[in-house]
Amino acid sequence: MAYDEDMANRVRELVALEGGLDERTMFGGLAFLIGGNMAVAVSHRDALLVRMAPEDAAAALKRPHTEEMVMRGRAMPGWIYVGFEGVRTKRDLAAWVRRGVEHARTLPVKAPAG
Repeated sequence: MAYDEDMANRVRELVALEGGLDERTMFGGLAFLIGGNMAVAVSHRDALLVRMAPEDAAAALKRPHTEEMVMRGRAMPGWIYVGFEGVRTKRDLAAWVRRGVEHARTLPVKAPAG
C-alpha cells in the first residue's frame, strides 16, 4: 500500500525551507530527514510517523489519534504514529512536524549514504 501523496505534499510544504532536508522512502512511506536523521514520515498506514525524544513520548501518547510504533513486536520509544485524523488542520500538522524537526536537529548530522 502506498503513502498518501496529498499528506506528503502538506508535510513537504512545512519543511521546504529546512536546511539539510532530504526525502527517502522508508518504513513503507516517505520520510523527511534533517541532517540525515528522520524527523517525520508519511506512513502507508494513513498516519504520520513522528520521531521525538523518548522522554517526551509518554506525554505525546496521551494525545488523541496516537500510538507508539512497534517494529517486529518491539515497541520503539520515541517513534509515534499520529493518525491522519489528528493532523487534519494545518496547525495540528505543523505542531507534529515541528516536534519531529526539532528533535532531528538535536541529533548528530549523518554523512550522506553512498
